Amino acid sequence: MTAPVLPLLLHLADNALILGQRNAEWCGHAPVLEEDIALANHSLDLIGQARLLYQHAASLMGEGHSEDSLAYFRDAPAFRNFTLLELPQHGPLAPSGSSERDFATTLVRNALYSAWALGMWSSLVQCSDTQLAAIAAKAIKETRYHWQHAHDWVVRLGDGTAESQQRAQTALNHLMPYTQEFWAALAHAPAAHSVGVQLSSTQAQTQWNGLIDNMLEQAGLQRPAITGFVPTGNHGIHSEHLSYVLGEMQSLARAHPHAVW
Repeated sequence: MTAPVLPLLLHLADNALILGQRNAEWCGHAPVLEEDIALANHSLDLIGQARLLYQHAASLMGEGHSEDSLAYFRDAPAFRNFTLLELPQHGPLAPSGSSERDFATTLVRNALYSAWALGMWSSLVQCSDTQLAAIAAKAIKETRYHWQHAHDWVVRLGDGTAESQQRAQTALNHLMPYTQEFWAALAHAPAAHSVGVQLSSTQAQTQWNGLIDNMLEQAGLQRPAITGFVPTGNHGIHSEHLSYVLGEMQSLARAHPHAVW
């Protein structure tokens, strides 16, 4: 891996792939049919973004690499996604990853991430890597919809019944500390600089805070303190949950490694 931009491509692709896989878990299980379809479409958008990014990365890495090899034949330590995106669809008190899914957890996570992704793709549209800039131009259109969908649901839950507000607040309290990773020292920062962008700038953080604070004000939710352990998924140090996500996602390809898809 010699191209300076490669760590950034893998970080962005891994983010999209893992969140796409998590949102796909609602297929056939969402509370209403419309949301089942919406979250499935979000997954397709994200996995489509991941494919374009992996294809670009594989072309830079040379012979022997492909979008499939990058998605299906790397182990958890090689993935560079944010830890937030690999967490299960339930709150912190659920006994296992197979526990009942929590809709509020999914929508709060989608809101926190898509607000970050809006700023990230906006920066990358102007980057010096023309292929990455083209991917960003496509992805930002999808991300605007992802943000609006998650934003509207968080407001709806927070401004709804006592139970829906409690569920939204619990999800927010659980997930918000993981957003520290958005602004911590990022392993792919030099790669971003190589194409002329700075993804964790003060301006980007200010814009993200503005989006989130406005959403929480409309929802009547309290912003929790962002303290405690700083996750380091973008450095390849993950929670125990990523290996289970990959085990399910990669099993077919690894069982038939020479198959043509």
